[in-house]
Amino acid sequence: MAESAAAFIIFYDGYGRRQGAELEMDFDLGFIWSPLELSLRVAGAATAVSFVMATLAAWRLARKKGPMPALLDALCSLPLVLPPTVLGYYLILLVGRRGVFGHGLAELGINLIFSWQGAVVAATVVVFPLIYKSARAALEQVDKHLEDAARTLGASEWRVFISVSLPLAWKGIFAGIMLAFARGMGEFGATLMIAGNIPGKTQTLALAIYDAFQAGNDLQASWLVFVTSAVCVTLLMAAELLVKLKRRR
Repeated sequence: MAESAAAFIIFYDGYGRRQGAELEMDFDLGFIWSPLELSLRVAGAATAVSFVMATLAAWRLARKKGPMPALLDALCSLPLVLPPTVLGYYLILLVGRRGVFGHGLAELGINLIFSWQGAVVAATVVVFPLIYKSARAALEQVDKHLEDAARTLGASEWRVFISVSLPLAWKGIFAGIMLAFARGMGEFGATLMIAGNIPGKTQTLALAIYDAFQAGNDLQASWLVFVTSAVCVTLLMAAELLVKLKRRR
């Protein structure tokens, strides 16, 4: 729902030049809602998918030794060090129309290129290692004697994980989840490569900021930057508060 607001903003461009003094104008903030809603949807879906996949991967690789676990750990952590554009290119090679899985997906009626679902895939790859690293570190800190005690009582490995390991490691995993969501909100490079920058369809907050800056609309870019920063700071503060409340119980 579009709203009008009197905007009083003093800002500088990337080179330190003052762009405007106090600006007062009837300003329509409707341009914020579409990229904000899409960013929340993409970040939420990517975080949910990554939580399941990364936590299971961390469970299987935690405390494992040898060259194969080390290789798998490196692969799970790779998105942390690769440039987002490289990740986007890999995704195009995998799920693009001429990609490894592109033809099979097309036969199923699934097209990830230039779609918000493609943005979810890109964000999932980017945020996956954040949850994986947090989950693995948390699971490795779980008291092994408690897990062994559950096994001696007849619990299966899956039951031990669900009933013992996961509850004890939850604080660390939750911290990774919140970091992943905040990172997903700001994803840019991989999303641009695979989903494009289509207003109202695939344009997230980060892409909308880029568009506004490229168009020289510094006031619009400033509002988008403010909203993005406010959402991410609020999420991180809420996560810290929840962790502290849980510790007091």
